[in-house]
Amino acid sequence: MEKENLSVVLHSQGDLRLEQRPIPEPGPNEVLLQMHSVGICGSDVHYWQNGRIGDFVVKKPMVLGHEAAGRVVKVGSAVKNLKEGDRVAVEPGVPREMDEFFKSGNYNLSPTIFFCATPPDDGNLCRFYKHSANFCYKLPDNVTYEEGALIEPLSVGIHACRRAGVTLGSSVLICGAGPIGLVCLLVAKAMGSSQVVITDLSADRLVMAKELGADFPLTVKREDGPEELAKRVQGLLGAQPHITIECTGVESSVQTAIYATRPGGVVVLVGMGAAMTTVPLLNAAIREVDIRGVFRYCNTWPMAIAMLASKKVNVAPLVTHRFPLEQAVQAFETTRQGQGIKVMLKCDKTDQNP
Repeated sequence: MEKENLSVVLHSQGDLRLEQRPIPEPGPNEVLLQMHSVGICGSDVHYWQNGRIGDFVVKKPMVLGHEAAGRVVKVGSAVKNLKEGDRVAVEPGVPREMDEFFKSGNYNLSPTIFFCATPPDDGNLCRFYKHSANFCYKLPDNVTYEEGALIEPLSVGIHACRRAGVTLGSSVLICGAGPIGLVCLLVAKAMGSSQVVITDLSADRLVMAKELGADFPLTVKREDGPEELAKRVQGLLGAQPHITIECTGVESSVQTAIYATRPGGVVVLVGMGAAMTTVPLLNAAIREVDIRGVFRYCNTWPMAIAMLASKKVNVAPLVTHRFPLEQAVQAFETTRQGQGIKVMLKCDKTDQNP
């Protein structure tokens, strides 16, 4: 086994470094992984640029990365479900205690959860990383490492569509065609949505959305009024959508989401914007439009793996850029500039394949 553990470490706002760290020793219920493919998320870039997201503040050096897949190279003494050589996808959120949220199956809401690359917890943008074996999921032979890494963003789409109640025949509006908007599109279609409208400022992103199955890509401009946009959405569908999945966090887009959704429908808020956001709450209330929040995901990896293995969902086109781990700073810069969709870092020197 290699002896070096090159890691991508954020020291403070704007200070991103590549440095060697010791190779960790797995505990009894953990496995040591040789990381293979790790995607860069908007949150990784946000921590780098701003040093914080809300109340999560970078106070000490932190390894970035949480969209990951790798190979088991060492197994803890109590681990039964995995063995050396297994290819796995990593679920980055691991509950630390068996609290009410854990017991009810909503472990993502546990206040003490461990989560990769959320301060103060280290992520997995490195050569070697240890993780709870219960939160490493074996990949079938026909699912690549990169697809395994993309299960993390795909899981956001699954959780959002579950919270929204997407089902056979649902009409859906998705605000934002970035990586999360696109996975919501893929999942909504797989869950039976009959028609999907997807909006974005970027025509390029909407081209990708169309290729991934969107029925109506809708280019919006910053100056468009929310009520006017809501009418355009209704015009495209012939009726208001049952469900709106808001993936931007932008105030005007949240307003559009509420105005656009049909009475008795559901708005799901996935995008994270300002702490205080002005929305037409009375409009939602008198039309019984439910507004639901989303925080990450829970119990999504088995479904995601089944969707990928059965080829019901194809996430491969989302990866537009690849960099070896040694070029991490360049990869982060590419993501920051909004180039492409998903930037993937290749952490195994001996295997740079998808």
